[in-house]
Amino acid sequence: MSEQIKVTINEQEFEVDKGARLIEVCREKGFGIPSFCYYKDLELQASCRMCLVRIEKMPKLQTSCTITCTDGMVVTTQSEEVEKAQRAMGEFLLTNHPLDCPVCDRGGECELQEVIFDWGDVEERFTEDKNRAPEKYLSPIVANDPQRCILCKRCTRVCDEWMGEDAIEAGNRGANTVIGTYGGWLNCSQCGNCIEVCPTGTLLDGVYRHETRPWELEQTVSTDVYGSDGMQISIGSRAGRVHRIVARDRYVNGLNGEFLDVKARFAHEFIDHADRVKTPMIRYSKGGKLIPATWDAALKLVADKFKKHGKSVGVVASPRLTNEAVFTLKKFATDAVGSGNFAVSDASDMSAVFENLSVPLCSHKDIRHASTIVLIGGEPDEEQSFTAKQIRQAVRNGGAKFVCVNETPINLSRRATQFIHINTGTIDAFALMTVDPSQDNNIAAKLGIESAAIDELRKTILDSQGDVILMLGSELSVAAQAVIAANAVSLEAEGRRILLHPLARYNNSVGALDVTEGRRSVDEVVKASKALLIGGSLQDASILSGRDFVVVQELFQTETTDHADVVLPAASFAEVDGTFTNNAGNVQRVRKAVDPLHQSRADWMITSLIAKEMGAPITVELSASAIFRAIADEVPAYAGLRYPAMKDESTPAKAEHPLKKGTDISAHVEQLSKLLAELPDSGAKITAVPRVGHKLHRLTTMTSKTAQFHLLAHGNPKPDNLLVSPLAQFDLEGNPRANAAAAVGAADRSVPAK
Repeated sequence: MSEQIKVTINEQEFEVDKGARLIEVCREKGFGIPSFCYYKDLELQASCRMCLVRIEKMPKLQTSCTITCTDGMVVTTQSEEVEKAQRAMGEFLLTNHPLDCPVCDRGGECELQEVIFDWGDVEERFTEDKNRAPEKYLSPIVANDPQRCILCKRCTRVCDEWMGEDAIEAGNRGANTVIGTYGGWLNCSQCGNCIEVCPTGTLLDGVYRHETRPWELEQTVSTDVYGSDGMQISIGSRAGRVHRIVARDRYVNGLNGEFLDVKARFAHEFIDHADRVKTPMIRYSKGGKLIPATWDAALKLVADKFKKHGKSVGVVASPRLTNEAVFTLKKFATDAVGSGNFAVSDASDMSAVFENLSVPLCSHKDIRHASTIVLIGGEPDEEQSFTAKQIRQAVRNGGAKFVCVNETPINLSRRATQFIHINTGTIDAFALMTVDPSQDNNIAAKLGIESAAIDELRKTILDSQGDVILMLGSELSVAAQAVIAANAVSLEAEGRRILLHPLARYNNSVGALDVTEGRRSVDEVVKASKALLIGGSLQDASILSGRDFVVVQELFQTETTDHADVVLPAASFAEVDGTFTNNAGNVQRVRKAVDPLHQSRADWMITSLIAKEMGAPITVELSASAIFRAIADEVPAYAGLRYPAMKDESTPAKAEHPLKKGTDISAHVEQLSKLLAELPDSGAKITAVPRVGHKLHRLTTMTSKTAQFHLLAHGNPKPDNLLVSPLAQFDLEGNPRANAAAAVGAADRSVPAK
């Protein structure tokens, strides 16, 4: 526990942690202090001068964001002197800021607007012309109104500290300072966090821009449907349509604060897309077309066919579905069909980690405050973006040591204290270094590195005090996962805690493993089945060829539905209640924000209705909460959990994955040793650094429904005219349109006449 000291604030005495930030202490104790440049967990800026307070024995007003509490400190936050200074600073900020709140997207949730109403004077004494500049685009995703900028530099700091990209920065000096980009165009991961933290309408969401007003949106707290980090989001909907997704702390007490990546924040237009499957569809003859049908007709046909095929019916679930949907599909296989023939269609199964777990999973907060982080494989900056952000801040702001072991010089390796660049195809063999140090020389030779690199890594871990986190990429083989997970406990010592962090690929990869004990591989299930019920889509739909009868629950027509005899319209994550389990083991709520589009229904409901039509009901109640109670009763890791326990992310509900010490991994070690012996003595290394966004921006079934992602995926071309939307100047393949807007001229850059 931190040392406690006494601080007096506005004549009230409080006990606080020694060294606590004064602005945070004042706010926690109920004394409001305005600020713009201050942002918790970012480097101090102290440029807005709004957080001024009087501290006894100091000659002038002090910025509370730069002051740490000391014993006996006497602080005054409310006085005529302080108020006069804050009003003056507010007036200075409005010198050039246009009072265009009625047309600004931030109107109603603008921090400047709120602060001026509370601490400022709405009327200005400055009558000089304002510095005016036209609104423009910085990328297909980010729009910019430079005249609204108050130079708090939050955007530049999050771009540096959170993302490590430095894509946006302050240019010029003094009164001419402006926030801009190199070359006028953002070539970065397009995370949009600069938009999120901007306190004014300077940086704007190019997907949501000018759609509606913030106070007209109904906010629903939910969980990201793309990544396994389980980032908390707030879905803004109006009249049954999703308009935007944000991660604002004012709506969400989430593990990720205001951080989101490009997919979580912007790629939501699939929810209301015109290509959604609208009604059940039946293919009456092989090779024929899918014909729209009623739910009654589709359910009856499916039930009759499944009863006819009996125990030759197999079930496959996507790891993108909720725990409730995956569990219901499993129950359909075990209870309604009686075959137990079910699988999860995950491109990278990480079940070996949990089957050999010898140390606990880490939280994302543990990553941020770790002393040492070892990343073995994976590319979290592209696939687990919040994990990557925590790594960058742990290194940059927390002084953590970061060791990156990879076959590719990924962008995150630039932040590494030690980068172990191994030969292509050798990542699995690296796991042997946790077993027998006597093999270090042989392992190093096969991996194409110096044995000193392994010695240095081992020394870094053994010299560490505090938390040491081992991160495992999803490309690691079952044997490599098992060996590292089982041997992790051997690295523990007094003062050193070892934690694991599996970099699962999909939003519910971990949950799908948890609730499907006894599952088989997709290939085994498909080969053993004449008929199939598939929730979502398969990684390789070609294996469905030759099946007698295939039923698919999906949002869109995909390669999997091309093989389907019946397609049933499924609801999106924004249209259902349920849970996902993230890569830290947190069980998180998914909440219904809008009604299901057209005739779509929740996946768990579709499966339950099929079972009921077959005369073998698998759910007593048609509700997500009832199904989750069944999960908690049947899955030991979820015992005792209920929806109310998942209300507040500050105390997350966690799946209690059992620790298994002393697991026999000799077969896995033998397999890896054999692999090591078969590796060539001289291998090749990948030297090219991957393009930022090469995975984040790729077009998938869901991301392709947001038009801006097509431009990002096709190289993010810079338009000639930054004042016009890039979508008006390029087609979806990134080719210039014939009627593209004219290039920017001198008139576009000049100050408009009075």
